Amino acid sequence: MKVADALLQQDLSHIALTLHSKTRNDVEHALSKEKLELDDFMALISPAGANYLEAMASRAYHLTRHRFGNTMQLFVPLYLSNLCANECTYCGFTMSNKIKRTTLSISDTLSEVAAINAMGFSQILLVTGEHETKVGMEYFERTIDAIRDKVSYLMMEVQPLTLNHYKTLKEKGLDAVLVYQETYSPQHYAKVHTRGKKQDFLWRLEASDRIGQAGIDKIGIGALLGLGDWRVDSVMTALHGRLIQKHYWQSRVSISFPRLRACEGNRDGAQHSRHLPDEKQLLQLICAHRLFNPHAELSLSTRESAAFRDGAAPLGVTSMSAASQTQPGGYSTPTTALNQFDIDDNRPVDKVVNSLAANGLEPVWKDWMPFG
Repeated sequence: MKVADALLQQDLSHIALTLHSKTRNDVEHALSKEKLELDDFMALISPAGANYLEAMASRAYHLTRHRFGNTMQLFVPLYLSNLCANECTYCGFTMSNKIKRTTLSISDTLSEVAAINAMGFSQILLVTGEHETKVGMEYFERTIDAIRDKVSYLMMEVQPLTLNHYKTLKEKGLDAVLVYQETYSPQHYAKVHTRGKKQDFLWRLEASDRIGQAGIDKIGIGALLGLGDWRVDSVMTALHGRLIQKHYWQSRVSISFPRLRACEGNRDGAQHSRHLPDEKQLLQLICAHRLFNPHAELSLSTRESAAFRDGAAPLGVTSMSAASQTQPGGYSTPTTALNQFDIDDNRPVDKVVNSLAANGLEPVWKDWMPFG
């Protein structure tokens, strides 16, 4: 059975009812266990679990330090293109937005990488809008060929690709692929994706199977918190991660926690979402993921405030972006061009490093270097 098949068998309505039926006894039982099941994870992120945040945070801290040491991986996103052939109600790159569209040339990309390297970064996440005809495999291959020897760890967050395409990119040196499902509810997914290839819920859900079958080193997953019921989507994300570890044990799992943010064309959507978790609930979720999956990498982006990131860093997070620019060309030629979404932590990288040091954490600029 594929990972996607197991996820499709889940009853989301039953998960929602179960989450809200959890009691303090269920939370305490979960906290007493060494290895948690999915039902325990539901107790920890339930409304009843909110009263146990201190206990969860303490245990999450010790589990993280035991597994990952006093370290924090640092990476930066490199936006290659804001072209997009999809209509998504929550994204600034959505095709109906009347914005200047840019795709970096190889020369532009090399300038971006040089600027990123000058800040100290060696781990880079390539990001694009989803436009298969103009920003597709040929473009990805040329880009990786040009920059691979200039980074230690290369990640990609683009449209879901075929198995053979993932195999090809792995041969060229791609280390990690991130594909966020956005929401695991097919019904809600259809409401917010109204045009383009991204309407295909199943093609996106099956991406982690194809990435795993290709033998990619790391598979990144996550839900856009606030787009749907964040608790239900988080249960599905937790299950998704565990299933990947079971079926594709040769690949590492990374879980991200992007919260819905305002964007061009939808300035108020995030604030008005009745599903958006607040910062205390987000911290509860991060700690619960660490307790449920001690070996998963947990990543936090600059969508969140500096104060929140500083507080959450020691309690389960193992990877953070810093000094992020979310428009093409943003590092070498800063402009006022459209960001994909609003970011909150605008600190330069040295300020982030100083804050990590104050928390007793050492930044890791290089994950590992391949042999050969």
